[in-house]
Amino acid sequence: MTDTTGKRSNSQGKAKTGGKRRQVAALPWRGLGDDLRILLVSSRETRRWVIPKGWPMKGKSDYQAAAQEAYEEAGLDGVILEGAVGEYEYLKRMRSGAARLVKVDVFPLQVTGEHQTWPEKGQRVLEWMSPVEAALAVQEPQLRLLITRFAGVELPQDERPDPIPPPTPVRVALQRLRRRVTALWGRTPH
Repeated sequence: MTDTTGKRSNSQGKAKTGGKRRQVAALPWRGLGDDLRILLVSSRETRRWVIPKGWPMKGKSDYQAAAQEAYEEAGLDGVILEGAVGEYEYLKRMRSGAARLVKVDVFPLQVTGEHQTWPEKGQRVLEWMSPVEAALAVQEPQLRLLITRFAGVELPQDERPDPIPPPTPVRVALQRLRRRVTALWGRTPH
């Protein structure tokens, strides 16, 4: 475990694994048992509830970069685990307008302090929630499950996401076609 101090590197490494971009995220928490709370932040563009996340940073390990994002987006200090507790995927809208699938490694951050000012203060809304409230507030089903597993809680049966069916040959073919079209559409004519 490592304390979350340090300055952000100016270079943003966009790690790719198997064609997917990778990001790192902190899952900020405090309290125990019935007092356990998870901090969510609003995204800047869509204002939906997310956890602090960003691209890997040159000169920082993934967990250190996740802790840095928690400071920059929410003004948090704490103790972060060096190992991810899970991952989730989401579609990120890129500056070009294209949507890319991003895989996010999630590192739990036990919050020990909150700053009065931080780099993105005023750009996001922050809210401490119970684990069930936090899980229901996020849109990504995999992140919802990650939060409930981390907190050791269950969602009401009607709020649980449907299990993801195994891919059929048609679905695999459509995914390949979608990736190919996205790759071609993202290219500029020569």
